[in-house]
Amino acid sequence: MAGTYSLAACLAEGASAGAEAAKLAGCGDGRIRFPEPQVEEYPEQPAQALFLVPHTKATSRAPSQFVDMQLDVSASGIELAVREGFKSVEHIKRYTAMGFGTDQGKLGNINGMAILASALGQSIEQTGTTIFRPSYSPTTFGAIAGADVGALFDPERYTAVQRWHQEQGAAFEDVGQWKRPWYFPRGVESMQDAVSRECLAVRNSVGILDASTLGKIDIQGPDAAEFITRMYTNSYLKLAPGKCRYGVMLKEDGMIFDDGVCACIGDNHYLMFTTTGGAAGVLAWLELWQQTEWPDLKVYFTSVTDHWTTATITGPNARKVLAKVCADIDLANDAFQFMDWRDGTVAGVAARIFRISFTGELTYEINVPAHYGRHIWEALIAAGEEFDITPYGTETMHVLRAEKGFIIVGQDTDGSMTPADMNMDWVVGKNKTFSFIGKRSLQRSDSVRENRKQLVGLKTVDGTQVLPEGAQIVFDPEQKIPMSMQGHVTSSYFSSNLGHSIALAVVKGGHGLLGKTVYCPLADGRSIAAEIVSSVFYDPKGERQNAE
Repeated sequence: MAGTYSLAACLAEGASAGAEAAKLAGCGDGRIRFPEPQVEEYPEQPAQALFLVPHTKATSRAPSQFVDMQLDVSASGIELAVREGFKSVEHIKRYTAMGFGTDQGKLGNINGMAILASALGQSIEQTGTTIFRPSYSPTTFGAIAGADVGALFDPERYTAVQRWHQEQGAAFEDVGQWKRPWYFPRGVESMQDAVSRECLAVRNSVGILDASTLGKIDIQGPDAAEFITRMYTNSYLKLAPGKCRYGVMLKEDGMIFDDGVCACIGDNHYLMFTTTGGAAGVLAWLELWQQTEWPDLKVYFTSVTDHWTTATITGPNARKVLAKVCADIDLANDAFQFMDWRDGTVAGVAARIFRISFTGELTYEINVPAHYGRHIWEALIAAGEEFDITPYGTETMHVLRAEKGFIIVGQDTDGSMTPADMNMDWVVGKNKTFSFIGKRSLQRSDSVRENRKQLVGLKTVDGTQVLPEGAQIVFDPEQKIPMSMQGHVTSSYFSSNLGHSIALAVVKGGHGLLGKTVYCPLADGRSIAAEIVSSVFYDPKGERQNAE
């Protein structure tokens, strides 16, 4: 470190430093107590490149002079490789293991190549260099982390209406990477107060939801219908333009992977809706099967989630609100039925409107290019003012869909549920020639056994008690631990529309246990009694979503 190169001088410096340290520690007078080394035995040499230093030849038995300290590669080892007939620098590297260490040759390879060049009787340029793998130059941890730090570690995604939601004092929750309005408190309202108000507004008049975060995948190509039919459990081969169809997607094991609506936009053109959190996974799933299993199918996928703002208006007065800002679409029930879609103009903006419902009410999902998002949103708010239109968030959406028994993939399912478990056999195509991913697995003995966990509704005996989500379900609350668990609660809310709490749960053989009383033990030793009922608590015939 001091720039001293000869061995004699280095030894002298070391002895002097040691004696001085001993003196400072009170262990001596600073004098060196051993004979000074004979300087003439270590003549001074000018600094020079390591590969120019005379070294032991491969024929000598003298100690090795190492070139690569990590892999113990010596100069004589390189010369031995040349004697063995190796001439390529890449072959020498593999014969000796030179540069195989964590430094990837940055410390020793240049010297080794120069020694090789000398042994071959040629220049270093003629000999060449090995390929240096990353990182050849030092790399900082900051460069490795890139932008994935602080607030950018998991980037937040916002819809075009984000600022409006903030201005209204919305509370937000994370759904995937999206910030979604959770509920809209007024004044000193608690979360439950706000959600109850929003739920009642939707059922009794009209509410508006920012549904822009739902995954949207544009699918085109001459084989689009065939491909979609293989992905979902039901067929899309005869779905006409202007029509939509709900579908469930399975993994190879027959378990529910995602669900959503797929609309036929035109010949060889479809728009697939996915769950908010499942959008990226579904797109990757489609690409995987198209590229690796069915490359012969001509079909192409484009994520268009960010392209559209989706304003969902739902409730008995939804049609009246839409009619005030849309004059070029016949909104009559016969002309625009449930699960139809239409192109039109809303508040002066070209829009695509879907009549789809996740609340069980008359609903229109209005899609416009994202840069018109806030304009459309405010136009709908103004049009619905006379009906006391109420913005609502994801918590209200969850309550409303639970009242109808609609599942949320990932909450009411856990990767081990089939459509039959969810009481959704109606969504599985029965045509024997019709095939889809996971079909064969639905017939496995484990998939059809009677005591599988199945979706049911729970109505607490005391309607004011709300079951904790995740609570275990038992038949006998007095059974000693370990108790025999029969299932668990997947979704649980207080329903202001029904006047009591409701819950969805999966219970072993639950479809055959309607009317049976079960119990949910709590951590404090109490247990809550509930009756197993249908998972559809509200409007079981679906009359409201088909309203005239």
